[in-house]
Amino acid sequence: MEEQKKQVLYTQLDDLIEIYDLHNPIGLDKKFDLENVKKTVLEMCDYIIQNKEECAALKKWMDEHDFWKSPASTRFHGDFESGLCVHSLMVVNQGLRFAKTVVENFEKSPMADKFDFTAEDVFVACLCHDFCKSGTYNIEFRNVKDYAGNWTKKPYYKTREDSRNLGHGNESVLLLLETMPSFIKKRYVLEAVSRHMGFSDVTDTEKMNYSNFLQNPLVILIQIADQTASGWWDC
Repeated sequence: MEEQKKQVLYTQLDDLIEIYDLHNPIGLDKKFDLENVKKTVLEMCDYIIQNKEECAALKKWMDEHDFWKSPASTRFHGDFESGLCVHSLMVVNQGLRFAKTVVENFEKSPMADKFDFTAEDVFVACLCHDFCKSGTYNIEFRNVKDYAGNWTKKPYYKTREDSRNLGHGNESVLLLLETMPSFIKKRYVLEAVSRHMGFSDVTDTEKMNYSNFLQNPLVILIQIADQTASGWWDC
């Protein structure tokens, strides 16, 4: 990466982290205020997304597709109302904080001259990596016994039976391109979103050339950000 590009990248990463820290939207105990989470995401969008028409389309999409209310899963990380936007913002946070380390290490590798990326790329890939989950779950009820042995109705999330999904990562790529079509020219960003689940979300045929995707530092960065958000922060 050219030194000037790297300095712009680092400055913008720091600015985005400053926005996050200023609002402090997610506490150590996973407590959050939805309006604060939303304010942080939208402020980051306005700062870093260069194409303002696509930025507006992205924000409109999140409003219209239940991004702010959907859970991130039915029984794992973020399995609560608004869990998806909380998880996505935490992945953004982790991606921003790990990005410099990934860049510095990658620059010492034989692949260093084949890839570079911007702070916008990091932000968009992190924010959109789980877009396929927006509006995917319904609230249903099951009978459970309370502490006194009485049967009660307990709500839980279940994947909609009419859900149509082309694969966890690939579906998110399609939804990203609906709002930000210019990213069709940024294959390395699309690879990061498509392959953010690692081996757990690829077919046997795709596994044959999976190692090629690991040459892309943005793929590695998003995987680290996603896994640490769910594994370390439990959201």
